[in-house]
Amino acid sequence: MSDEYELDDSEFREDADRAYAELLERIGEAAPQPRLNATRRAVELLGDPQRSYPIIHITGTNGKTSTSRMIESILRAYGLRTGLVTSPHLVRPNERIVIDGEPISNRAFADNWADIRPFVELVDAELAENGEEPLTYFEAFTVLAFAAFADAPVDVAVVEVGMGGEWDSTNVADGQVAVFAPIALDHTQRLGSSIQQIARTKAGIIKPVASVVSAAQVPEALAELERAADLTESTLKVEGTAFALESSTVAVGGQVISVRGIAGEYRDLFLPLYGEHQGHNAALAIAAVESFLGEGSQALVGDVLAEGLATATSPGRLQLVGTEPTVLVDAAHNPHGALALAEALRTYFTFDEIAIVLGVLQDKDADGIVGALAPVASAFFVTQSGSDRAIPADSLGELVSRDAPEHDVQVFESLEFAVQDARVWASQAPRRAVVVTGSITLIGDVIALAESEGWK
Repeated sequence: MSDEYELDDSEFREDADRAYAELLERIGEAAPQPRLNATRRAVELLGDPQRSYPIIHITGTNGKTSTSRMIESILRAYGLRTGLVTSPHLVRPNERIVIDGEPISNRAFADNWADIRPFVELVDAELAENGEEPLTYFEAFTVLAFAAFADAPVDVAVVEVGMGGEWDSTNVADGQVAVFAPIALDHTQRLGSSIQQIARTKAGIIKPVASVVSAAQVPEALAELERAADLTESTLKVEGTAFALESSTVAVGGQVISVRGIAGEYRDLFLPLYGEHQGHNAALAIAAVESFLGEGSQALVGDVLAEGLATATSPGRLQLVGTEPTVLVDAAHNPHGALALAEALRTYFTFDEIAIVLGVLQDKDADGIVGALAPVASAFFVTQSGSDRAIPADSLGELVSRDAPEHDVQVFESLEFAVQDARVWASQAPRRAVVVTGSITLIGDVIALAESEGWK
């Protein structure tokens, strides 16, 4: 995006902010409605914009956003005009709707909301007549994204599920390719208390005669995906048998990977992301693109694939936001993600000591997160994000002290003070670093703070 364009678009920031404020007046993401009828009615009134382009639909517990962004980057390297929906955002809501590699402009955000708002309000009125809640924030945002992609227009949309799958509002779209990142326990109060229940809900994105690609799954999750694929007469390709990450080698700025795809072998690809889990995400992304472009029968063009992966980004995933001292942020917000973070810190970095700045939301497994991070932590600086769902710092501090009694644990009600003290601590000796994690809202706050204070 040119500097001139950014300057012009800044004139529309207030318009975009007003549109976002109207969205925020709706029921928040913490209380999704398990229904599709409301979103389906809204897109129907708009002429079903989600049917005007093919869709790759992605769900799972961890790795959804990174995999989505890699898929989008590869498709864009092929010359396709892409749409990408991810959630949540880190700093600005524009990040959730990406068109051709750039967050939606303020002008397009505001204009598209103005276009769809009368139809959204009409659906609100119909729902009220039936005694139902109006469209939620996420439902309305999903409609906005589908309309924005049709307006752009895009050649293909990569759509990340908000929560679950079967009743997630993104599921009004029919994905030609359904992609499953690893499935683990998360959002148990909404999706079920077992991996089998969660996998069954997520398998709801599989549509008739779709191409389905999946990361390696635990047996009970895989069984649900196999059942859903059989019922819909879809093809299922699973990591480990149909495709695989053959190797991952640490490299400056990321890793070099080799992947056995569904249709081809791809050697020595540079991936500018840290952690072997990102190598597995890349293998899943490659399999998804193979399934989309050639139904799994044609190998990808080597230099195009290399360009797509080399230019892939995943903000908030082991992202460097500060130097002298080093400050990294990572969106790990459940034990599965925290284990991947800990392993990446061991493998890809040479820090002697690490301060973990930790904040966790109330519906998350804080004990599991602390247990995963304790082996790589030298000290915990416990705090809370600005979210009203955050565990209070004092309560989280007590939990960390109990779960990691051998560690130095400091508690701060202010995130800014926690990070400032952690940076001072890291500056007092060489080869120390600060890692901020535990909550996506927390790292969004830190990214904004780092930018405003010029930590890099």
